[in-house]
Amino acid sequence: MRALPVRLDAVLVQALIAAALSFAHLHDLASAAGQHGWKAWAYPVSVDLLLVAAWRRLRSGGAKAAGWCWFLVALTASLGANVATAGLLDLGAVPAWLRILVAGWPAVAFLGGTLLAHGATADVPTGERESAPEPMAPQAPASAAELPAAEPESAPPSTTPVPPALVTLARKVADEHRARTGTPIDTSTLRARLGVPLPLAEAIAAQLT
Repeated sequence: MRALPVRLDAVLVQALIAAALSFAHLHDLASAAGQHGWKAWAYPVSVDLLLVAAWRRLRSGGAKAAGWCWFLVALTASLGANVATAGLLDLGAVPAWLRILVAGWPAVAFLGGTLLAHGATADVPTGERESAPEPMAPQAPASAAELPAAEPESAPPSTTPVPPALVTLARKVADEHRARTGTPIDTSTLRARLGVPLPLAEAIAAQLT
């Protein structure tokens, strides 16, 4: 099976180089402040882990104030070590205040990591904190007195007025139809012969009977 070629990202390589240099500076500063052996190696690990935890909180989208706070604390510790080991500080004679800061860093890193790790699970979205609406109690059917009064039935439409001349013409048409077929003329035939709308034809037929 052919192995896939490894793609090197320039940004990733730069990040690895920066992380290695910062790791070495933190190790040297912790060692100069009296933290020897494995302790000196643990300091840069704690700083980098706190940076990663703060960055994950910022990317998660919740409680960004805490994320920014601890991100700046870890970034200050990393930058401080880089600047201090750049020749501005005599690593052979580290001042007492710096020894105190280095010695107190594990407690600060533990507090920040704990708050970042457990604070994310405590944050509940606003929509989930809202209590579910209480079910509405079934309403009793309205009594007969509360029911709305029935609307009165609409009156039948008024009879369409028919001109007398049209009635006279319709009688002639009806008589011709009876003489020819022997049966009374129906409304549809009368409407077709006169060329009038259906309501008017019905009104004329009512006057012919």
